[in-house]
Amino acid sequence: MSENSLSVGQQAPLFCLPDQDGKEICLQDLKGKWVVLYFYPRDNTPGCTKEAQDFTSLRAEFEAEGAVVLGVSRDSMESHQKFIEKKELAITLLSDTEIVVHKLYDVWRLKKFMGRESMGTVRTSFLIDPEGSIVNMWDSVRTKDHAQSVLERLRSMKNETTQ
Repeated sequence: MSENSLSVGQQAPLFCLPDQDGKEICLQDLKGKWVVLYFYPRDNTPGCTKEAQDFTSLRAEFEAEGAVVLGVSRDSMESHQKFIEKKELAITLLSDTEIVVHKLYDVWRLKKFMGRESMGTVRTSFLIDPEGSIVNMWDSVRTKDHAQSVLERLRSMKNETTQ
């Protein structure tokens, strides 16, 4: 069971955030497209790097399905630029330094690590349909094969809507 307060079927909270180049990306401007919105803790950490590389390797397949992939973390635009260059990423990363969107999507939560509790980003992904509804949610994501799972779910959702 998900600890996230958002649920499948509800409208995705609207937001605008700057990408790695300072361009403002607004969810409402993406109506008509499928959106994969994934939240991750930090640039250049092993799990976050693997997740970003996996989404990058599948980017063409997501685009072929009419989907855009957006990664969100608390890192700065400059950090995102360096991360993209260093790891040769080909996805859009959004900067939420004030954790406003993290809170909107209820991914800023109490975490336990090595017996200590602290607030942090819970790795979570959302699949948002062209009308702006959350149609799938993955909470406390494990990065192995996650991007492929999201792609498969996107394809199955698209098949359900065309039948």
